[in-house]
Amino acid sequence: MAHESTYKPSTGIERWLDTRLPIPRLMHDQFGVFPMPRNVNYWWTFGAILSFMLAVQIVTGIVLAMHYVPTTDGAFNSVEKIMRDVNWGWLLRYAHAVGASMFFFAAFVHTFRGLYYGSYKAPREILWMLGVLILFLMIATAFMGYSLVWGQMSFWAVTVITNLFTSLDTLIPGLGTTLVQWIWGGFSVGEPTLNRLFALHYLFPFIIAGVVILHIWALHIPGSNNPTGVDVKTKSDTLPFHPYFTIKDGFAIVLFCLLFGVFLFYAPNYLGHTDNYIPANPLQTPPHIVPEWYFLPFYAILRAIPDKLLGVIGLIGAIVVLFFIPWLDTSRIRSVSYRPIFKWFFWLFVICCLALGYFGSQAPEGWKLLWGRICTFYYFAFFLIIMPVVGLIEKPKRLPGSITESVLGKKGTSSSGGTA
Repeated sequence: MAHESTYKPSTGIERWLDTRLPIPRLMHDQFGVFPMPRNVNYWWTFGAILSFMLAVQIVTGIVLAMHYVPTTDGAFNSVEKIMRDVNWGWLLRYAHAVGASMFFFAAFVHTFRGLYYGSYKAPREILWMLGVLILFLMIATAFMGYSLVWGQMSFWAVTVITNLFTSLDTLIPGLGTTLVQWIWGGFSVGEPTLNRLFALHYLFPFIIAGVVILHIWALHIPGSNNPTGVDVKTKSDTLPFHPYFTIKDGFAIVLFCLLFGVFLFYAPNYLGHTDNYIPANPLQTPPHIVPEWYFLPFYAILRAIPDKLLGVIGLIGAIVVLFFIPWLDTSRIRSVSYRPIFKWFFWLFVICCLALGYFGSQAPEGWKLLWGRICTFYYFAFFLIIMPVVGLIEKPKRLPGSITESVLGKKGTSSSGGTA
């Protein structure tokens, strides 16, 4: 939110720099004394965690790219060489691979937090849309990075997923085939495909970093949302970002690093697939193609729809629909905590997403396919039917008069309903 600058240069060098390139003033105003709602809880620390994980992915990715060979003959062997012969190569490779899972885990939590507390509502629509764009870029980047291992699962995942675009020929003859051949760089998945995916995988994290800067900028215009969804009314409703929230974010990052470290050092392959330790073989299809865990809900949606073109539309639509949430939700109340009917639908939606992840990992047959289709229907119904309708008929609970009241109570005493 806009606030008057309180930065005062204390040295001659700072005054000289402040009149030419006011970076210290920017850091002081936007990350030092920036006012934050005083009731913001630990669910808000995942923004800082995501920034940290993006830095980890970029740093480890740059070093890995120095040793990686993007050829069909050398890709798989170069990854093994990194693991065995490069100093600390195993750590870099596992940190990058496990880091991708941690990155998505934090992104999903961050997204569900935004949904629960209504962080997409006015005046934060652009902020939300930029966040969804970051998620979309993450998915694209991870898919391209998964192909670079050039193991059995990577090769066939690229073959199957890119082939789906041929369904666009149904809409515009030749469009899908042309697009697939452009991605492949030929008439099948091969070395040109690997080169293109490697180049784009290296580029996209820097695009993500640029969008993250826009995301933070968009956050600092209206200010941060809070668990009650009540707007800041007075200065007493806020606290400066430093030291109160820098300490909070730092502590959360340390705890998250402990989780990261457990997988990194004790179970680095737990979230992967054993078939990816087999070199890619175009003549042998794996019995069951399973993508990385963070793709599974979308993969389940794709397989739940029997028509190929509609399946692709459902796959893409599962992300695209998120862009329109600010206008699909008709309720004026931000926080689901004060919406007794919608709260039940929200938690059912969370269960539905977890179930889709499970069904995406299983063979699409029998009762699993049936329930996968039911969960797919509910996924889209939540946004397109439940959000608009419940917002019109629901009677919300009474909101606190201010953020201060939600924390301290009306008379300045501790309130059982507050979150510090």
